[in-house]
Parts: sequence; C-alpha cells; structure tokens
Amino acid sequence: MTALQILNAKWVKRSVPSWLQGTLLRNGPGLFSVGNSEYNHWFDGLSLIHSFTFSNGEVTYRSKFLKSDTYKRNIKADKIVVSEFGTMIYPDPCKNIFSRAFTHLQNVIPDFTDNNLINIIRYGQDYYASSEVNYINQIDPITLETIGRINYRNHIALNLATAHPHYDEEGNTYNMGTAIIGFGQPKYMIFKVPADASDKNHKKPALRKVQLICSIPFRSSLFPSYFHSFGMTENYIVFVEQPFKLDIVKLATAYFRGVNWGGCLKFDQDDITYFHIINRKTGKEISTRFHADALVVFHHINAYEDDGHVVFDLISYKDSNLYNMFYLENIKKETSNFIQSHKSFSPPSCQRFVIPLNINKESPRGSNLVTLTDTTAQAILQEDGSIYCQPDTLFIGLELPGINYKFNTKKYRYFYGSRLEWSPHPNKIAKFDIVERKHVEWVQKNCYPSEPVFVASPGAVEEDDGVILSSVVSSDPSISPFMLVLDAKTFEEIARASIPTTVHMDLHGLFIPAVDSS
Repeated sequence: MTALQILNAKWVKRSVPSWLQGTLLRNGPGLFSVGNSEYNHWFDGLSLIHSFTFSNGEVTYRSKFLKSDTYKRNIKADKIVVSEFGTMIYPDPCKNIFSRAFTHLQNVIPDFTDNNLINIIRYGQDYYASSEVNYINQIDPITLETIGRINYRNHIALNLATAHPHYDEEGNTYNMGTAIIGFGQPKYMIFKVPADASDKNHKKPALRKVQLICSIPFRSSLFPSYFHSFGMTENYIVFVEQPFKLDIVKLATAYFRGVNWGGCLKFDQDDITYFHIINRKTGKEISTRFHADALVVFHHINAYEDDGHVVFDLISYKDSNLYNMFYLENIKKETSNFIQSHKSFSPPSCQRFVIPLNINKESPRGSNLVTLTDTTAQAILQEDGSIYCQPDTLFIGLELPGINYKFNTKKYRYFYGSRLEWSPHPNKIAKFDIVERKHVEWVQKNCYPSEPVFVASPGAVEEDDGVILSSVVSSDPSISPFMLVLDAKTFEEIARASIPTTVHMDLHGLFIPAVDSS
C-alpha cells in the first residue's frame, strides 16, 4: 500500500506524437479505509498521486500515497484518527476524562487535515499537493516523494486557500484564500507568489516571498462565501461571492454537535450572488455593485477582456446537492437506484457573464449595458446604480473544465471537460466550440475518463493544435486502465497505453513539460 509503483505502460494503439515530452501529474482520493475504519465521503480518501511520464514515445506510470501527517497518523494507529470533509472523528472513549476534554477544546478552532487530495499546484518552481485548507505538502514531481508540509499561516494570514490558482505568462502564481479565525477582521485574500520565489538550495519555501494583492471584507462575518476557484483576466481578478456559505458558528461547534465539515456549508437560495472585479496590479476593486441570481459555482472556465467588458465563463448549479452525491453510500448504489434518488440533481451549466467596465451613469435605468454582439449575456442597470447580470448559457452537462492554458486570460474558442449526466463519475469527455455552440465527445462503454488535460503542440498557433490526455478506468474487468491520447482538433483517438495495475479515479492535476536539454 505504501510502496511506490513504477510501471511501463504498454501502447495498445500507438501513434503518439514524438513531441509529447513531459509528465502529467494527477491527484485524488486513493484509500477509503484504514484498519476497520472507513471514510464516509469520496472527498475524504487519502491522497494518492499518479504520474504519467512521456519520453521518446514511451510512457511510464508511477503512483505513491502522499505522506502527509494525516496519512502517517492514520497508518500508525491502524485506523482513521483525523477528521475529513465528510467524516468526523471523536476521541477514544477509553481515554480518561482529562484527555477527552483537551481533545474537545482543541477543536473549538479546528486544525484541519493536511490530506491534500484535490490538485497539484506550483509556487515558484516548487510543486505541492493541495486541497483547500491552510496546509499544502511539497512533492518531488519526478519521484512523487513527499518533501514536507507547509503552513500558509506561517507566511500569510489565512485559514483556507483554493487548490485552483492561476499562472501568468511570467510564471507568477495568483491565488485566493479566506481569513476566518484569529486574524482580525474576517476577509477574503488575494495573493501572488513570484516566479522566482523558489530557494535554489531547496531549504526555504516559495511562500516566503508571498505578496498580498488585496483583501475583501465578508458581506456577513458569520457566513463567508465558499469558493473553490476564481477567474483572472489580463488586468483583473474575478471573485464570485456566492450564497453557498460557510457557517462559522457551526464550524466552531461542529465537533460538539456531531456535524462534519461538509455539514457546515449551506446554500441560501433566497440570497443573491455578487461579482467582485479587482485590478490585479493595483489591488483596487471596481466600486460598482455587480450581482446575479443565487447560484453555486465550483469551477471557472476562463475569463478575458473584450472591448470594455470583462467576460467570464464558469460552471454553475441551482443548488448545492453535488457534494451529497459523493457520499460513498450514494456512489455504491446500483445505477437505477442512484438515478432515482438523485432525480432532482441540478446539472452543471456552463454560463457566460459579462461585466461592462465603462458605465455611463446617465444610461436609462433598465437598459442592457453589454454591447458585445457574440453573446446574449446582459448587464441591466438598476435604479440604485447597481448592475444585475444575466448569463448566456453555453452548454449544460459538463464539469472539470480545461482549456489551452496559453489562452488563459485571453479571448478563446474551445474548452474541454467531463460530461456529467446520470452519475457523479463522468463516462464521457467533450470539446465545446463557443463560436459554433457545438460539441464533440469521446466515449467508450463502461469507461470513466478523468478530467481532460490539453497539451499544445510546439509552436502551435491555432488554439486547438495539440492533444488531450485523460486517465481512463473501467468497470469492465477485461479492460485495463489506460492513458488516452486524443487529437484535440478532431477529438479522435490517436493512442492509448494500457496500465498493468489498478488505477483510481482522480480529481485534478497538471502537465509539466520536459525541459529541453539541447
């Protein structure tokens, strides 16, 4: 269970381009029980990191559990001893009363797990397994060894941070976090880590050079907005303050109430959504109030500026039931029973919002201030001077979006993602053409592909000149897990490599191009 797996994948179909050189890192839950104890939720499983290294037409698969403090404590105890998103752990009743009381007091201000299972992110030239808490774990992207744990709080005053940062063309990293407890006035934080932040001697964390861009006060100090990602254009950060909220009182008392961390989130369907547009160079927010109907968003697709507007695309839901679908008791249901019990599931909707930057205060109230001709999104000027935003729905039924990242912050045409229909586990991946409003799919019976990752061809000019990589598992025992390579233009399969071992479904990751030694 703890050993590093290194396996040479076998090409079943092989016409992989010779230029594809580098490593695809993936992260996700890989262990759902320790000893006789089991996790309740798919997002609780202990982090298992995978890598697929492409070199000279061959691909090598590696996997290794993240050696977080959580992992080591659980394995040593031979049971789950650290609470996770959907699994709350309580002290051993055999302990004496003083030990139990101390454990309870420790959880008034929770010290979160460091089981970083969501994504692999980069600060400087260092790579980290990340989730949404104050801890990240640095890893070696080649060997997958865990180098050590970093606490954001030692470098910037926050309790939570996203696992979906943005990277600019210079290699700087931008991210967002939340300061809830112990840092003065509660606030959202936007920060930057410079491209040159890594220590050449590998002894100091890149976060030591973190720069605060700005902070934004909560609308409600007891109910801050939950956010999983954010948008970024050439000049602006787009923060969606949604009415999917973290209940601070419930969080502080969750341990005593018998509520897990996931139970501290609530969706207020009667509230509204606010859009904050912040200049990422000056840290100043545009003073106009932009708002929309209540929605839930986890993933942004892309954002850019166009003729005096900020355009941002995201994936929204009408409720917060998505997390509930991933409780293991639900995932294990037979397909027909799963469909029946989740008929009310709100499908993911890819939506485009448009924010006008140059607002004429003399414009008639009730008028649409969006002047772009390639979208039906509207921004309606209200009597109080605020702007009510209505989206342009691009596509329904797609999650885990990805783009050609060279077009991040720029006007773009294509995005890729996992099709979500009857199951929380995608059984198709798709390419969507925003201009034509059409999509194409890859699908194979009983196969479940991971989030598609775009890798551009060297010197590519056209946006979809490259390949799509996806790790695929199957419920059919006769089909081994495989690495799928698609032509990003046609979405036709050009190669697949069979992996001679068990591979778990994962969440997110990134591709690290090989360094050209010539």
